[in-house]
Amino acid sequence: MNKLNHLAIIMDGNRRWARKRGLPAFKGHVFGRKTLKKALQWCIENKIKYLTVYAFSTENWKRPKIEVSFLMNFLSKVLQEEVDELHKEKIRMRISGRKEGFPKKIQELIKKAEKLTKNNKKATLQVCLNYGGRSEIIDAVKKISKIKQVTEKIIQKHLYNPDIPDPDLIIRTGGEMRLSNFLIWQSVYSELYFTQTLWPDFSKKEFNKIIKDFYNRQRRFGK
Repeated sequence: MNKLNHLAIIMDGNRRWARKRGLPAFKGHVFGRKTLKKALQWCIENKIKYLTVYAFSTENWKRPKIEVSFLMNFLSKVLQEEVDELHKEKIRMRISGRKEGFPKKIQELIKKAEKLTKNNKKATLQVCLNYGGRSEIIDAVKKISKIKQVTEKIIQKHLYNPDIPDPDLIIRTGGEMRLSNFLIWQSVYSELYFTQTLWPDFSKKEFNKIIKDFYNRQRRFGK
């Protein structure tokens, strides 16, 4: 029987959701934040120990300056407002990505969040920030460049958060059918599910439907 230990989500569709409602495109992230909080609780209810979300990619810096500025302020606000609640709920927070690319204030908030929650065991929320799958592999290769005999285990050991298992299931909302540089190394045997639903509209009903679909699949792992 399949075991769903790690769920990863590409939270796509925030901007399109906002535009459909006559809101500034980047305001959709405010509503997407609410969906993320609910999704984390749904994972806990289903005994899913790890939830990874794609929040800000290395390519997202290319967006309009006003949007990037909003997202940096929004990220800072979320880190200040949500971490204490995560800690209270015994949830560990991990950040995956090039943390050094963020302003110093955000780097300090990330460090504080990870330190505060590091011993929590109920569940792990891994947030991919300034993240790219290719960048992660490049950064790992740089660390092991002097090692003569490179194996999969050595590369795995030098990824951003090597203690977090590979995702069993990756969901992408918003209708696009690609991974967009997300968890390239880790997703080799992940089950994939693509939905047309925009992220802020993603519901518990659809979440449960997807989980049921996962358990009905036959995973072969290349065998």
